[in-house]
Amino acid sequence: MEVRPGYKQTAVGVVPVDWRVKCLSDVADFLDGRRRPVKDTERAKVQGDIPYYGASGIVDYVNSFLFDEDLILLGEDGENILSRNCRLAFKISGKTWVNNHAHVLRPKVGMALDYLVEFLESRDYAQYNTGTAQPKLNKRVCSGIPVLCPPLSEQRAIAAALSDADALLGGLERLIAKKRDLRQAAMQQLLTGQTRLPGFNGEWVAKRLGALAKIQRGASPRPIDSPVWFDDNSSVGWVRISDVTCSGMFLNETTQRLSPLGVQHSRPVATGSLIMSICATVGRPVITRIDVCIHDGFVVFDDLEADQSFIYYVLKWIEPDWARHGQTGSQMNLNTGLINGTVIKLPPRQEQTAIAAVLSDMDAELSALEARRDKTRALKQGMMQELLTGRVRLISGELTVESGE
Repeated sequence: MEVRPGYKQTAVGVVPVDWRVKCLSDVADFLDGRRRPVKDTERAKVQGDIPYYGASGIVDYVNSFLFDEDLILLGEDGENILSRNCRLAFKISGKTWVNNHAHVLRPKVGMALDYLVEFLESRDYAQYNTGTAQPKLNKRVCSGIPVLCPPLSEQRAIAAALSDADALLGGLERLIAKKRDLRQAAMQQLLTGQTRLPGFNGEWVAKRLGALAKIQRGASPRPIDSPVWFDDNSSVGWVRISDVTCSGMFLNETTQRLSPLGVQHSRPVATGSLIMSICATVGRPVITRIDVCIHDGFVVFDDLEADQSFIYYVLKWIEPDWARHGQTGSQMNLNTGLINGTVIKLPPRQEQTAIAAVLSDMDAELSALEARRDKTRALKQGMMQELLTGRVRLISGELTVESGE
């Protein structure tokens, strides 16, 4: 393979000629010998304001410390090594206590801490996993992890660029959290009548859900996993719990579709119907935008004598209560009698529509912010892939795009 000028072939791939490849133990000191775990019962006796860190972040707060400097923690064990649901490598500063579930690293001279932490976070650790019962990164293996080392000035430039992306992501996360709190407060006020929208003053009435709709449970063909019930070319979706768990107000697609025979043995639900899960993830409502069938883990609200969107938000509001009243067995479930008998407060029809419109606008704003956050997160991942491999370079404050192949 021909390598373009300015690049070289190494054991870890093509990198800029002025980058070096070193082992992690050559660029950072392991301070694992100074960390110390403290049992829950003992920590309860020494509560304070100093962070107590584990493999994935702060676990507790104590009144003493083991470290007092900027360091890097790299999770040593736990599922996060493979799943990466949160950061595996992260920076700690000031007075801290670290237990024995995270490696403690101090970068050596010539290695920028903020660069190294981002480089370590960008790695795939599946190849370094030494665990059996649970994933583990032992010190010996971690010591040999290859680290790409640009000149120090470029390390700092890369770290600054990624830090800017993190700051943007952090701002979006805080804004999203604030908007969610505002929406929750609005639901509490508007759906209970504590706050009235301008221009509305009619009486609210208490009604059972069963008096407002014909609530029917779905049906499941048996055996449920038989291939005869399914057809990828069908236009009729088969709603699974995971489909509504991942959707918003509207269900636009399903992961599976039913064959004509499958439709005959299930409960068809027309486009524009309000359905709700009643097992596992109980009380999750959604409005269908496609023709579907539901199994016996759902109910459909037919012939609804109320604004559909308003009832959707009412169901969302009371969703946390379903778990407290449902039946437990192999999994949580709700019976239709409980749903039919649930009493809600209902304003005049026009006010129902107005309340639903306000909450829908808030949801739309949240969705737009979440989409922007997800796009920013993807852009940062792309930046990490390009900057931390040298394919895109930051030299003398300028962005240079190169190809090493």
